[in-house]
Amino acid sequence: MLERLGVHGTRVLRKEDLDGLDALIIPGGESTTISKGLDRLGLFEPIQAFARSGGAILGTCAGAILLARECENHPVPTLGLLDMRAVRNAYGTQVDSFVAPADSDAPADLAAMRCVFIRAPQIADLGPEVEVLLRVDGLPVLVRQGRVLASTFHPELADDPRVHALLLGL
Repeated sequence: MLERLGVHGTRVLRKEDLDGLDALIIPGGESTTISKGLDRLGLFEPIQAFARSGGAILGTCAGAILLARECENHPVPTLGLLDMRAVRNAYGTQVDSFVAPADSDAPADLAAMRCVFIRAPQIADLGPEVEVLLRVDGLPVLVRQGRVLASTFHPELADDPRVHALLLGL
């Protein structure tokens, strides 16, 4: 996805890997495993510092959970970079995965987006500085607070670069 946008990605496994980056993507996967990995690698504070210093961050699905100030059904720490509560696995299990169109009131640059949900979290209890960018069935699925974006769906699975382009434009 990034290469389609003319950007070379790099893995972040050490705090030094954040040096010189403009943006960071925390991918989907299993949020407990990712959280434990960030802790084991000592990356919680460096990622928080990256965000405080103006680095742009996108969290998709499990990554969105990790960006939240708190999460239901999540026994490990989050980064707390977005003033929201995430509800882990809110839409059900793997067999409950689905694809849905964005609501018709989506902004023009995100209109007609297909959203792929796999054991997706739900966004709840948004703080006043969190802007809803996209909804599905009236529920927020893409939000922004400053230069931090959270998507409860997987834009890369719909082969749609617009969310990643939004990150790069922050």
